[in-house]
Amino acid sequence: MAQAPQSGEFRPVELGGQNPSAPEAKQEPQSKQVEELKDESQKTAPTLSNQHFLLRKFFVARPGAFDQAIEDLSNQVVTKEKENVLSVWLLVEVDHWNNEKERVVLITDKSLFLCKYDFIMLCCQQIQKVPLNFIDRLCSGPFTFPPKSLDKREGEGLRIFWDKLREPSFVSRWNPMSGDLPYTTIIEHPLKNVTENFTGICQMSSFKDQLVKAVQAAHIENPVPGRANGALILNQPLQIETYVGMMSFIGNRNKLGYSLARGSVGF
Repeated sequence: MAQAPQSGEFRPVELGGQNPSAPEAKQEPQSKQVEELKDESQKTAPTLSNQHFLLRKFFVARPGAFDQAIEDLSNQVVTKEKENVLSVWLLVEVDHWNNEKERVVLITDKSLFLCKYDFIMLCCQQIQKVPLNFIDRLCSGPFTFPPKSLDKREGEGLRIFWDKLREPSFVSRWNPMSGDLPYTTIIEHPLKNVTENFTGICQMSSFKDQLVKAVQAAHIENPVPGRANGALILNQPLQIETYVGMMSFIGNRNKLGYSLARGSVGF
């Protein structure tokens, strides 16, 4: 008679290196990975759609628009002002009433140019020239408002002063259309993080570094008689003296200071 095999002769069979006694142990990590991938796709999808929306919305993002602006403004500066363009930036100017205005900013070997450029008609509408050797203060920091102000602004900016001996008058400070203030305030453009190209021309830190170097060089090469050479580099809050801010709220919320596509009409 055949003898029954002893228990010591039985060996477990390995199927593909997996342990059949715990089939769920390998499935849990895979399901978690699938859930994580779904979560990541849900997080990145709105960001990508928002980037495409901004690229379609802003006229400066249209193919060739900013290149055309660089060519037009550079030719004008070189031809009329006889200056060498060092760098060109896409930034936003914030006026003393907290209104945002899209600007193309040029740094030359002698001046700082703040240009209002129409990216719809592809033409320059206004240029403000500030000699670099007149700039005496560069202040960067967060925005602040009077204690009882209803207005507000997040983030940080750069304020450029060029005449510390002249204080803005009462009429200038309370006139929303005033253009004779001895300073300007700059912030980053909304397209900063859309593409790498816009990141390079909209980054505030890089713009500040280039401007500081250009200002220091201008003070050395062409000092102004009767004025202290050099500019102060400060980190301090930037105050905007508005209290209600209704105009800026409506204008900034609807991006009225930008060349923007607004339905079937752009302005």
